[in-house]
Amino acid sequence: MKNSGEVEKSIEKTDAKKFYRVVWRWHFYAGLFVAPFMIILSVTGIIYLYKPQLDAVMYKDEMFVEIGQNTIAPDEQLKIVETKYPNAKVLKFRPNWESNRSSEFDVLTVDNRELKVFVNPYTNQVTGELDNKNNLQYYALEIHGKLMAGRFGEWIVELAVCWALVLLVSGVYLWFPRRSSFVWGVLIPRLRLKNSRTVWRDLHAVIGLYGVLIIAFMIFTGLPWTDFWGKNILRARESYPLANREKPKSIVPTSSLNASGEKTIPWAIEEMPLANSDISHLDHENHAQTVDSTKDNPSQTIAKSLNPTQILQIAKDNNAPEGFTVSLPQKPDGVFTISAFPDNPANQTTMHIDRYDGAILTDVRWKDYKMLPKTVEIGIALHEGKYFGWANQLLMLVGALTVLLLSVSGIVMWWKRRPAKRLGAPPMPENFPLWKTAVAIVFVMGVLFPLVGVSLIFVLLFDYLILQCKRT
Repeated sequence: MKNSGEVEKSIEKTDAKKFYRVVWRWHFYAGLFVAPFMIILSVTGIIYLYKPQLDAVMYKDEMFVEIGQNTIAPDEQLKIVETKYPNAKVLKFRPNWESNRSSEFDVLTVDNRELKVFVNPYTNQVTGELDNKNNLQYYALEIHGKLMAGRFGEWIVELAVCWALVLLVSGVYLWFPRRSSFVWGVLIPRLRLKNSRTVWRDLHAVIGLYGVLIIAFMIFTGLPWTDFWGKNILRARESYPLANREKPKSIVPTSSLNASGEKTIPWAIEEMPLANSDISHLDHENHAQTVDSTKDNPSQTIAKSLNPTQILQIAKDNNAPEGFTVSLPQKPDGVFTISAFPDNPANQTTMHIDRYDGAILTDVRWKDYKMLPKTVEIGIALHEGKYFGWANQLLMLVGALTVLLLSVSGIVMWWKRRPAKRLGAPPMPENFPLWKTAVAIVFVMGVLFPLVGVSLIFVLLFDYLILQCKRT
């Protein structure tokens, strides 16, 4: 007959086994939902990760030029683009910061096509164009962030990514060794076993073990882009980073400059109001002409103000780092925006310049960021593989491939163990004694990740209804 101590240990062991089965069941359901999206995110992420290299190959003739003696002034390059695309809006201009590169102009045509136009800065000839919304990188990024399904797609991606955290936590719990061997099948996969299901299980567990930290890092550094968590949780901060300066009165966020072409505005200041040029010094006649020219030909408004060459000089005089993009004003009170979005976030610069007198209306640098924006910006640079060059790309490639392998191996494991014509979910134990632990997990996840918390409630209700149906 067992004594009371032995009975208590037996009960604890039984309870632990039941909790293990519950975690396994949650891991199973989460995996079935998350795996397809993780495959999509990993593949599209790899494509976008190597955007610089892919673009250099795919658009070699447009992007690269033979080095000449002298470069043509930006004003003259702008005129060529305006001539080539009459009645189009020239939105952005990026000088050729490397001697063998073309200048780039983002153009919105009358039929609403968003084009990147390449100009040889030595010959002042248009070398080609790229449709900003009809190319490999655009589709990769749209699928990666929205599944090509707008805001609904953003929510699905966010939900899948947050549920991936549930998979990581539950996966580590399931991996934790409960037998004498702490090496084979735990730290090293047993690849020579005849049981292929066990081989796949070992691969899944060991790959997950070694990849858990980098995957968690990729998830957390990707969340700032999400629609719900990124905007409603991380945005719970002062949107204007310069507490010692007057906040612009504009209600248009600086992020509006990211609406077309490549992203040029850092995450840290996307919510910062866009400054306005001072038009009070203009006389009535000139003001009227400027407004009329905006309606008929937006490019003419630039001629009424400072030109791009002058703006470039102002930016250089104010120590703007090389590599910046110039967003051109599109309204009479619009501003020139200098935005440097380099690989090293510490060199990020955003300047709003009055289009008429060249006054610096806003100048935001790394030193002006608070701790949260700095942390997020470094995370984003690492996530995109930009922070420390090719080694950073390689690290993120390993992370993406790990996600891909985990997703594929998880699907294979399920396929090999599932009963015919059944889902094959691990059974829920009866009289589950650790329900308070489950409730605590739901509560914590709900606070940290509201979408996951809400979905967890639905999952638990769904699971409960299934069990009730089976019992009846």
